[in-house]
Amino acid sequence: MDDGKSPPKLPRPIPFESAGPGFPPPYRTAGAVPVIVTAKMGAADQHHFNNLRAAHFPPERNHLAAHITLFHQLPPSCLDELDRLIRRIAADTPPPMASLREIYSLGGGVAYRIDSPALLAIRDRIADHFTGMLTMQDQGTPRLHITVQNKVAPAEARALLAELAANFQPRPLTIAGLAAHHYLGGPWEHAFARNFRGART
Repeated sequence: MDDGKSPPKLPRPIPFESAGPGFPPPYRTAGAVPVIVTAKMGAADQHHFNNLRAAHFPPERNHLAAHITLFHQLPPSCLDELDRLIRRIAADTPPPMASLREIYSLGGGVAYRIDSPALLAIRDRIADHFTGMLTMQDQGTPRLHITVQNKVAPAEARALLAELAANFQPRPLTIAGLAAHHYLGGPWEHAFARNFRGART
C-alpha cells in the first residue's frame, strides 16, 4: 500500500483481504477503508524529507508527505481502539531513539533505512494488542525506512542513489509520535496523531 501499492477494490461486503493466515474476521463493507499507522518525524526531519520527495518522486504519484509506515492496513473497525491504545502508549513512552543508517536502492527508487529498536518495540506493543487482526504483511517485522523516490526508471534511481550517498553520514532521526490515516486509494486522510510525552530516564 505504501507509495502506490493498493489493496483490492471492494465494491460490496467482502473480506478485508483474501482468506488465509492472519485474515481478521470482521467483514469490511464498501466505503470502509484500511487504517495505516505511521511514526511521526520531528518538524525539521519532516521538512527535509518532504523536500526530497517533492524533488525526486514522480509528481503524478506523489500523493503523500514523507512517512515511516508501521502498519499497512489495520481493519477500519479498530480505529477507536487504536486511538485509545496509542494515547496510552504516547502518555508513558519517551520519544524513541532512532538514526538514519544508510541510503539504499528500491530498484525503481531510493529510500533511507532507519535503525530504531525502541520504535520497533513500540510497534510490537501495538501488534500484540491486535493479535489476530493483522494481515500477513503486518505480522512481519518491518524494515523501517523513508521512501524519497519510487516508480522511476532504474537508471534514474541509480543516479539519485549515487548523488545522495556521496555525502551521506549516519545521523539521528527525531521520532515525535504516532499517527493513523485512512487509505483512500492513493492519498491518505489524517485520522489522529499523538506525541510521545514520557520522560527519558
